[in-house]
Amino acid sequence: MNELISELVGYGIEKGLVEEDDKIYVINRLLELFRLDSYTQTDKAIRQLSEILSDMTDYAAEHGLIPENTNVYRDLFDTKIMGILTPAPSVVRAKFTDLYAKNPKKATDFYYQFSQDTNYIRKDRVARDKKWKADTQYGKIDITINLSKPEKDPRDIARAATQAKNDYPKCLLCAENEGYAGTLSHPARQNHRIIPIKLDGQDYYMQYSPYVYYNEHCIVFNAKHTPMKIDEAVFVKLLDFVRQFPHYTLGSNADLPIVGGSILSHDHFQGGAYTFAMAEAPYEYMFEIAGFEDVTAGCVKWPLSVIRLQGSSIGRLAKVSDYILQKWRGYTDEEAFIFSETDGVPHNTITPIARMNGNLYEMDLVLRNNITTEDRPWGVYHPEEKLHHIKKENIGLIEVMGLAVLPSRLKKEMDILAKAIIEGKNIHDIEEIKIHADWVDEWLDSYDITTENIESIIQKEIADCFVQVLECAGVYKRTEKGFAAFKRFLSVL
Repeated sequence: MNELISELVGYGIEKGLVEEDDKIYVINRLLELFRLDSYTQTDKAIRQLSEILSDMTDYAAEHGLIPENTNVYRDLFDTKIMGILTPAPSVVRAKFTDLYAKNPKKATDFYYQFSQDTNYIRKDRVARDKKWKADTQYGKIDITINLSKPEKDPRDIARAATQAKNDYPKCLLCAENEGYAGTLSHPARQNHRIIPIKLDGQDYYMQYSPYVYYNEHCIVFNAKHTPMKIDEAVFVKLLDFVRQFPHYTLGSNADLPIVGGSILSHDHFQGGAYTFAMAEAPYEYMFEIAGFEDVTAGCVKWPLSVIRLQGSSIGRLAKVSDYILQKWRGYTDEEAFIFSETDGVPHNTITPIARMNGNLYEMDLVLRNNITTEDRPWGVYHPEEKLHHIKKENIGLIEVMGLAVLPSRLKKEMDILAKAIIEGKNIHDIEEIKIHADWVDEWLDSYDITTENIESIIQKEIADCFVQVLECAGVYKRTEKGFAAFKRFLSVL
């Protein structure tokens, strides 16, 4: 263990997490954690952090320092290790503030690298995600099969069920997560540091997602545990954020179930330093909004129904965005099967995304509707049932912008599928992949398939399927009838 402690402390010094003056203190904290009472310095080449932590956690399991050698207990323990190396919040915030005064990008570059160096972003796991880009009629979209979240061990699930319920922190986004030791049902966060920011004068924090789906995938969350709500104040905050961090995009999930995000109970946004396909999609046709002639407005060539606004004033762009939102919330068009509410339950809302476009503020407003019917209980504007073999979850902000986050099961299923196709087997007869059989029948005869091209063919077809998923989520379909219905709504603006 002396060698591992020496290696880890060397890593901490190399990455700037541990000051030379603090070295002895950190060593003694690690000795305490591993229940050791002596230490001898050793010299050893520093390996990848994941390898060092894996060996340390193996030692912990072998010496009874964790109850069971499961994924959850290992994560709780290795995060405790990293918590000893991670500087205090005040130190991290002071460094961020100092760099921000020089250049906002320098500040976020530091913070993103710091979040990886402390293992808050587990780079080794994120690297497992399968990713590719695909050409579509809407430009290059991104596909991700999420493999970075470890599977829960049945032993952890059983133990968690016996634990008393705890409402501290109230959710995974609360500020109280910073430094929290975690439980079997709540991840450890001793290595977690958050950056306070002001949005329109209100207190928010910024952090990165531990499972980054794209470059610098950040989360900006309210200092208070308060529900999400899309309104004029949200538009101002999104625009204020991109004013402060012009190299970032920031958007919000919608504020209604089915079309909203996974944590509607805590007001938050998501963004980052990534150019999504939707941002590169061109205007399809332009229109003017009475009283807001100073704002450029148009509809975007995209599978969902998107209004894009551009202007030089945050206040004006927020006001016109709210004007459109209020019109949309109250809008009904029975012919297009759009109802503002049924039995007092509201259905219309918006997914907004803000960015800078040169010197102009740009806001994309994606029209959403969460109505359900007896034959579409999962939502009328939700992926059709025939697409559920690829994607059946909510279409949230990230997917809306053109990045598919697909379930981990697909990796194994696609491997089995590729092998079965090459061997000429009947997909309908293979239990593990028969849910894909009808889909495969649609395109199988369109290709001259070989061992060399089967993977790229499957990837292309998954991308095409995801485009259909997005088209399902569009309230106005990309047909002559759909365009006419969209223009009926624009006429009320």
